Amino acid sequence: MRKGDGGATWRGEHRLILASRSATRLELLKSCGIDAEPIAADIDERAIEGEERRRGAMPMVIARRLASEKALVVSRRSPGRLVLGADQVLAVEDRSFSKAATLAEAASRLVVLAGRCHRLISACALARDGILVLEAVETAELRMRNLNKAEIDNYLEMVGDQVLASVGAYQVEGLGRLLFERIEGDHAVILGLPLTSLLAYLLSVDLVGFGAHGS
Repeated sequence: MRKGDGGATWRGEHRLILASRSATRLELLKSCGIDAEPIAADIDERAIEGEERRRGAMPMVIARRLASEKALVVSRRSPGRLVLGADQVLAVEDRSFSKAATLAEAASRLVVLAGRCHRLISACALARDGILVLEAVETAELRMRNLNKAEIDNYLEMVGDQVLASVGAYQVEGLGRLLFERIEGDHAVILGLPLTSLLAYLLSVDLVGFGAHGS
């Protein structure tokens, strides 16, 4: 058994693998007592997104596919280990967005989002030996304030390249919170992990819990 900072106990024989090097997702897991081992999946996310969009896939389907691919890829090279894949897609109506590659693209993204509602769709998947055992998706809804060009430029100048790690070109856990007039949804979902669904599964199979194993 392994104990984490959150007081809960991870009951797996081996550490959970997170198919990513996302510091935010690692911290979310650690807060629940799960000290995950990060191993990047290194999949071509843009190619997968493009394939799904050509098929006319909805944003939720794209997020689930990306999370599943990450979990499957890493699980195939980690025999016997449970692997968690996760991904997040931003959707405005039925149009989905991936992470901006440059600050100029980030500025354009914020122009699109300003004054509008959008959804953050966070998906996760668990796999062992190349077989999926869980797929879960949760959604949060956010409404950004009306922003003028000066506000967008000033915000991006203050935060710099770190916004490129966020699908929305903002980080709501920091200064990005000032961009919003309404936020509805689980904070973990906004940060990129459907933690409630994940923990419900892990509890159901006795991989996390309090106290002695099986109590």
